[in-house]
Amino acid sequence: MLLAIDVGNTNITLGVFDGEKLIGNFRLNTKTPRTSDEYGFAIRDILKENGIHKTGEGPEKKAIKGCIISSVVPGVMHSLTSSIIKYFHVEPIIVGAGTKTGIKIVTPNPKQIGSDRIVDAVGAFRKYGGPAIVLDFGTATTYDLINEEGAFLAGVTAPGIRLAAKALWQETAKLPEVEIIKPKSILAVETISSIQAGLVYGQIGQAEYIVKKMKEESGFKECKVIATGGLGGMISKETDVIDIYDPDLTLDGLRFIYEKQFS
Repeated sequence: MLLAIDVGNTNITLGVFDGEKLIGNFRLNTKTPRTSDEYGFAIRDILKENGIHKTGEGPEKKAIKGCIISSVVPGVMHSLTSSIIKYFHVEPIIVGAGTKTGIKIVTPNPKQIGSDRIVDAVGAFRKYGGPAIVLDFGTATTYDLINEEGAFLAGVTAPGIRLAAKALWQETAKLPEVEIIKPKSILAVETISSIQAGLVYGQIGQAEYIVKKMKEESGFKECKVIATGGLGGMISKETDVIDIYDPDLTLDGLRFIYEKQFS
């Protein structure tokens, strides 16, 4: 089995593949400091509790045979990679410069493109083809353009919805922290729904305008638009500019890149 790990600014997402099938999807908080032993115990116990990793309790339980990691948080990598080696006895592949991905990055400074965006691009192109625009609703909201040959052409980076919400709560004296949900109406009449309306409808409007402009300037008028990320499901339901919402896009992208190393 393959352990695929996506280290984002907010969460560490763990995916376990048995062949091509994703059989488990779990999250840890990125901001909680952990030693390699703490990571090892946490990941091992999550898998054991879900009946995934071999524990000696039965021959049907399989072991992790490979691992691949994409990270935008360098500070956690030493402890995390050490935990995989110590507790799972495999050397993880780290997505970065020199990793075979199957896509070409044609921007002026390819090394500046985050590994998370490359992984999403690989997942989108392998699953849905090109040209495509890939939206990832994470800590930042990213919009990446891939052509019909799978080349990464351009990207847009904007504050994510939770980041925008946090800025409101921390930088204003009286605005409260609220749940990020779509209110019943954009015509808010009190503070909580007013904040929710601004956050959610603001993100919808941003997505619609940026996708429109990317299609217009690239000339890819009919390209697919694929969204992923935690809040992508909510935003995707509210606009017709997004064709597909795929919550497992990043994990699938990691699997494709892992397989590429041995082809």
